[in-house]
Amino acid sequence: MLGALRDEPGSARDLRAAARHAVAASRDVLADDDVQLTLLCVYELHYRGLDGVDDAWEWDPELLAARGVLEAAFEAAVRDLVPVPASSASTAEDVAQALFDLTSDDSGPSVSGFVAKKATDEQLREFVVHRSIYHLKEADPHSWALPRLSGRAKSALIEVQADEYGGGRPGWIHSELFAATMRALGLDDSYGAYVDAVPAPTLANVNLMSLFGLHRRLRGAITGHLAAFEMTSSIPCRKYGNGFRRLGYGPEVTHYFDEHVEADAVHEQIAGRDLAGGLVEAEPQVRDDVLWGAAAYLAVDGLAGAQMFEAWEAGRSSLREPAVVAAA
Repeated sequence: MLGALRDEPGSARDLRAAARHAVAASRDVLADDDVQLTLLCVYELHYRGLDGVDDAWEWDPELLAARGVLEAAFEAAVRDLVPVPASSASTAEDVAQALFDLTSDDSGPSVSGFVAKKATDEQLREFVVHRSIYHLKEADPHSWALPRLSGRAKSALIEVQADEYGGGRPGWIHSELFAATMRALGLDDSYGAYVDAVPAPTLANVNLMSLFGLHRRLRGAITGHLAAFEMTSSIPCRKYGNGFRRLGYGPEVTHYFDEHVEADAVHEQIAGRDLAGGLVEAEPQVRDDVLWGAAAYLAVDGLAGAQMFEAWEAGRSSLREPAVVAAA
């Protein structure tokens, strides 16, 4: 794929066949570096593009056909991993409660707890490197849902996203706040700088948002994803901030996390009741997608967290290229 993208748009041949081969050869597309990196790159054509790649590739039919093959395998793998949660929720309150119940299960390994109490300075930097793949474009994947919603759900999404984009204040966009944290840690805050350094589960976590956001048929899933994202953010962000403070870092590093402690405590209520609940009240047929999107987020994010946690517990780097983590 990367070789094709260096050529003129429209010149690619057999990308679909190559994608089919990659999928067939993969033991697990969720853990396949090649599949997940390829998906991330073709999705990126819908965001900020790729250096040296003609923007016209965004809508190239052969590339889209290949992306479709990878997406079908990716979605199938997530559906195999995550069943649709059973629920009879029909009102906004019912949906919100179902989502709160779903996100309250904390039986898995806690990356935030490890960061708060045990992580070394090097591991804290690795954590930020993993998170940079999403947080340097924070909120953008969920914004794809805006033109697909209306009424209460749309208003709720706008309210949440307005905060994510800094409420119109330059320098307060959350992706900019995260970039400031990276700079304070001596890390490269360039967009996509660490894509090659992180493993497939981290890429899959970000690709899931793009899959949900770019397909109108999955508008329920992207709203459920955002609701679960917000419902599981406030307390972990407090722990992340405490982990950095434990090692002597000040507001120049912790501000991003501290900002999310209060903001996401508000966002989770809006996203659960008004966004996800409002959508289900308006379009009852998407209820299962809303709940599945939330469960899918928890599961795929859990895979990324487990990979990180297991590497640290074993005393090794969680990155494919640990040398990219610079000293402050």
